[in-house]
Amino acid sequence: MDEPTSGLDARAAAIVMRTVRNIVNTGRTIVCTIHQPSIDIFESFDELLFMKRGGELIYAGPLGPKSTELISYFEAIEGVPKIKSGYNPATWMLEVTSSAEENSLGVDFAEIYRGSSLYQYNQELVESLSKPTNSKELHFPSKYCRSPFDQFLTCLWKQNLSYWRNPQYTAVRFFYTIIISLMLGTICWRFGAKRETQQDLFNAMGSMYSAILFIGITNATAVQPVVSVERFVSYRERAAGMYSSLSFAIAQVVIEFPYVFGQAIIYSSIFYSLGAFVWTVDKFIWYLFFMYFTMLYFTFYGMMTTAVTPNHNVAAIIAAPFYMLWNLFSGFMIPHKRIPIWWRWYYWANPVAWSLYGLLTSQYGDDNKPVKLSDGNLMHINQVLKEVFGYRRDFMGVAAIMVGGFCIFFAIIFAFAIKSFNFQRR
Repeated sequence: MDEPTSGLDARAAAIVMRTVRNIVNTGRTIVCTIHQPSIDIFESFDELLFMKRGGELIYAGPLGPKSTELISYFEAIEGVPKIKSGYNPATWMLEVTSSAEENSLGVDFAEIYRGSSLYQYNQELVESLSKPTNSKELHFPSKYCRSPFDQFLTCLWKQNLSYWRNPQYTAVRFFYTIIISLMLGTICWRFGAKRETQQDLFNAMGSMYSAILFIGITNATAVQPVVSVERFVSYRERAAGMYSSLSFAIAQVVIEFPYVFGQAIIYSSIFYSLGAFVWTVDKFIWYLFFMYFTMLYFTFYGMMTTAVTPNHNVAAIIAAPFYMLWNLFSGFMIPHKRIPIWWRWYYWANPVAWSLYGLLTSQYGDDNKPVKLSDGNLMHINQVLKEVFGYRRDFMGVAAIMVGGFCIFFAIIFAFAIKSFNFQRR
């Protein structure tokens, strides 16, 4: 009841409180808020819940006969003045616990209450009453109602619908892949068939290098706003206990596989034909393999940078310097053997360098045809790759493992960041 005595004279207020008391005597509980009660009305209550400004509890317990227990509690606090004989306990209680009185005494009544035996008693009472007799605590074998695999399938189904309904992302990147493959294919027309001079090898290498950076950076940049939106949607759904963060992260990774594979098929088919590279099954499959995993690790890198930052704008800023470093240490601008020894470690830690390694050795690593060098001498193509760039055909398998390893590495960091970081603002 909210202030049942407000606006009433003393006689009417007494009648109301007598009625309330009669109801309580039947075994019911009544909670009332009272504003400036008289002594009689105040002492008609059994217990008091008293909060100071700000909603902090400073007393919760029985009043006692003539408010003796309330008075004893506050008078026991050092510095609190004793109540005068015949003074209204309600008025005295408000006066001694005011903000001004707290400041003058240098105490916090809420903190004093939390350290009192009364507080401990109340906590134990609440704990005991919250457990029905002969009952057991509710226990669930897992946090979620479905298995992790079911959660993953649900998230994957959701991501599939989300991607299908987002042509601004999915369709545009396919369109961009077609444009880039046609543009590079016509610029690098029949580069793969020209194997007469050392410059012909540089031209073919440049075409592969350009494709890696153009399509790779585009994939990494395009996926960042998509992941940012999906992540903030997942905050609400994960808070509701619908699925775990790991299930969401794995689904976000897996949904990219078919789309990136489609990109790799489109680009490899068009560019490989226009570039007139050697049409054998193993060479084309290797070319497709390296392009697929290159596009994939760039995509996962964009997802990773988004997961570790508050939004896709910050992610783009964080990602940009690494594109420059990957470009510089790819082995195209500066061949591996010419990189200073103290920087050579970053060449081996550079995913673009491994992609270029795999693409070039898969197409030229087994070719023994002689080519004319810049000084006029002749050298076998596979020997040029080894002497100038440090590329060996028998190391191509390691390059394949490395580009796949970078995909796994970026995907794991993405999943860990999704699980560990929460950038919600409330």
